[in-house]
Amino acid sequence: MYRLRAWWSAGLLAGALAGVLIASAGIAASGTQQPEVSKPLDVIYVPTPESVVTSMLQTARVGPGDVVFDLGSGDGRIPIAAVKNFGAARGVGIELDPQRVQEARANALAAGVADRVEFVQQDLFEADLSQATVIAMYLLPAINARLVPTFRALRAGTRIVSHNYDMGPAWKPARTYVVDNNVVHFWTVPKR
Repeated sequence: MYRLRAWWSAGLLAGALAGVLIASAGIAASGTQQPEVSKPLDVIYVPTPESVVTSMLQTARVGPGDVVFDLGSGDGRIPIAAVKNFGAARGVGIELDPQRVQEARANALAAGVADRVEFVQQDLFEADLSQATVIAMYLLPAINARLVPTFRALRAGTRIVSHNYDMGPAWKPARTYVVDNNVVHFWTVPKR
């Protein structure tokens, strides 16, 4: 019985070791390891329709000199469009999902704007938004409400635009309208 247990244990150990070696070899051969999400995502990825992206950027009056931050940037379509179609100086996407960050970087490269658009894998509550002149987002109402103190501390005149969700009673939007059955909300950070 002892020999059987010893043989079985040795077999399990050998199998486990082989699995680790194969996995390690796969990582070494490809040169990359699949990135992991360090914390659970608060919002599922749902892309903003192109017509809504355009309308959001028009409403925020994006133009040369603007630095557009997109919170929960997904595939990067908003910062890319801000730079490519509206002439923004820079676009920054903040995204927690590493797969979306890789996709956004590839999309910026394909659009020819990778030199002016960056995507950062980061928790949006920890991001430094002080350089933003425009902030875009498609987040849930509870997350928007949590961001109100951060937004109010930004430079006066910073424009904020949101797809579908407002910031609740904490801060009413200056403008709300509908584009292709999607709601857009707009705010401007007031002078203190």
